[in-house]
Amino acid sequence: MDEKFDILSKYNFWDGNVPALGFPRNSYTDDIFNYVGNKLVKVLVGQRRVGKSYLLRQIAKRLVDEGTNPKNILYINKEFIGFDFISNYKDLEDLLNLYTSQIKPEGKKYLLIDEIQNVEGWEHFVNSHSQDFADQYEIFVSGSNSKMLSGELATLLSGRYINFEIFPFSFSEFVGIRAGDFSKQYYLQYMEGGALPELFVLPNEETKRNYIAAIKDTVLLRDIIQRHNIKDPRLLEDIFIFLVNNAANLISIINIVNYFKSNNRNTTYDTVSNYIGFITDTFLAHKVERFNIKGKETISGNAKYYINDLSFKNYLYPGFGYGLGYKLENLVYLDLKRAGFQVYVGTIGDKEVDFVANKGDRRIYIQSAYLMTDEKTMDREYGPLEVIPDSYEKFVVSLDDMTLPSNQGIKHIQAWRLQDFLR
Repeated sequence: MDEKFDILSKYNFWDGNVPALGFPRNSYTDDIFNYVGNKLVKVLVGQRRVGKSYLLRQIAKRLVDEGTNPKNILYINKEFIGFDFISNYKDLEDLLNLYTSQIKPEGKKYLLIDEIQNVEGWEHFVNSHSQDFADQYEIFVSGSNSKMLSGELATLLSGRYINFEIFPFSFSEFVGIRAGDFSKQYYLQYMEGGALPELFVLPNEETKRNYIAAIKDTVLLRDIIQRHNIKDPRLLEDIFIFLVNNAANLISIINIVNYFKSNNRNTTYDTVSNYIGFITDTFLAHKVERFNIKGKETISGNAKYYINDLSFKNYLYPGFGYGLGYKLENLVYLDLKRAGFQVYVGTIGDKEVDFVANKGDRRIYIQSAYLMTDEKTMDREYGPLEVIPDSYEKFVVSLDDMTLPSNQGIKHIQAWRLQDFLR
């Protein structure tokens, strides 16, 4: 019993202890704190190693800074070996009782539980304490699977939660870490590296490559292969490699099946579809559906996939042809998602619009291009936007050194300044 309490003491803010906080991600904490002070369960989801653990500790620190007694905050991280004794929600309940009996917090308590999907039946614990009217709790949890809020928890909470998707560092965060500026030089560095937080403290390229490989292997093995009893692990990894090297291209499940068959690898539509679903569930990649701009409806069939961080491309599979234009398009997609937009690939007639992005009543159309080098390129990028018959915002984003003048109301934005236009 004392050993378990010692573990809690090690990782919490009691008695002047301040666990590692990492680089401050104020855009997330500001957003999350708009929802603090009620019974809504705050759920942080995202790929492993994007910084969810640090964010939970930053939330705890901000609660303390704003007047909460540190002893009223309980932080548990199921990724730490010290918490391996927690296997199900009853173990979690026992640990909560140990905390309250030893610390004796008075008034409202804040529970912050990291990688909670690793606790069997965790939804019963969260549902019980988030709605407890006799003993007041406010709960923050994190997880690495997009399906953690499907099924029973969604039914139990029936809308009594708020979801926050956490991404690797944005370009503005990269600038803050590097003490750089918003320039093409730093943006290209950002594009050619990776944005997972740990990369910024690793000493060299080889160490970074090994780190990214370990993340990929961990997600595939622990979050997919073991959880879903995958029968062909090599096929799963090869599908991930295919998605990385075809990011920003329209592809279909049939395309992928035929690709493997052409390489003497027999598989089925259902297998490929399921494996891709598992990959996107763990946030390694994101699926973007097509949207008919005139018909105002999504289109089944072909879709685009974007990877969650360019480090998978840059460190693991750099030998495949993959130009800066594709990397730029991937980063534009991630910027839109960070800003809270629902994102689609637009179609209008026989033309494609890279992104149709919706957020509330706001809609943005975006074309992404490496450089606007000649009239042919400009016609190709501006053309699809010019035929859209509505008056929503239209942007062309590129890596050009100079900002181009507006064209029929279509604004040109240098990629390193895009975040300013999405606020």
